[in-house]
Amino acid sequence: MTETTKANILDRLTEGITKLTSSDRWQDWLTMQSRFHNYSFNNTLLIMAQRPDATRVAGYNAWRKLDRFVRKGEKGIWILAPMIYKVDGGDEPTDEATRVLRGFKPVPVFDLSQTDGQDLPTVCTRLDGEDEAGLFAQLRTVAMTLGFTVEDTDELPEGVNGDCNHDKHRIRVRASNSPVQRVKTLAHELGHGLLHEQFDSRSLAELEAESVAFIVCANNGINSDDYTFGYVANWAGGADEAVAEIKASGGRIQRAADHILAAMSGEELVEVA
Repeated sequence: MTETTKANILDRLTEGITKLTSSDRWQDWLTMQSRFHNYSFNNTLLIMAQRPDATRVAGYNAWRKLDRFVRKGEKGIWILAPMIYKVDGGDEPTDEATRVLRGFKPVPVFDLSQTDGQDLPTVCTRLDGEDEAGLFAQLRTVAMTLGFTVEDTDELPEGVNGDCNHDKHRIRVRASNSPVQRVKTLAHELGHGLLHEQFDSRSLAELEAESVAFIVCANNGINSDDYTFGYVANWAGGADEAVAEIKASGGRIQRAADHILAAMSGEELVEVA
């Protein structure tokens, strides 16, 4: 793949992200995101201890506002909520000078998997289609050259399509997804395998891995726009941030993609640094 072609593919990625983040679809997604709290570290530990596969957690009333309802009989995930009171003389407990913390109380929250109702707005649409060229098998071979096994499984948290574990030298891919989605997921996890044995920023790691997958897919005739644009914009926090980070990491992204593509075609491997 020529330098011009690689640059064109990354340009298409950044242009697509920019268009997405100016759309009504993106605004609907942001509105939905605003209804979810950022939980403290301790509450995150409590959630994971009680429901390790939790993906999206909110209180009973928060789910109702999203037109989703907790199923009868579901057990709550208990976290600690701050008890905030207004100081005498204050009109509303909104100003820092009029608020006081008087401890914490246990409250239940529920995971997305414990609810039914309207689908949540999304900016990532899973790909649908076949893998007529046998790309997944080729990528599995690439994984083996990197020292990774590839496992097909549905024992992944809801909404997770795959993962890469450097300590176990293992990549997992959701078995029930469409063949073409599984190709993109495996390319993404190979990006992690090449670039992210250690990393400082999860958001940057996800942006890099998905950009690698986008190039690998585009070079093999797979259009992953509907998934990748939203995924990258989500992790970066918006179009401007995504474009800046793609430009800053462009060399790493391209070298990792070239390594995978070269390994798929039996050519001399590209050094990834």
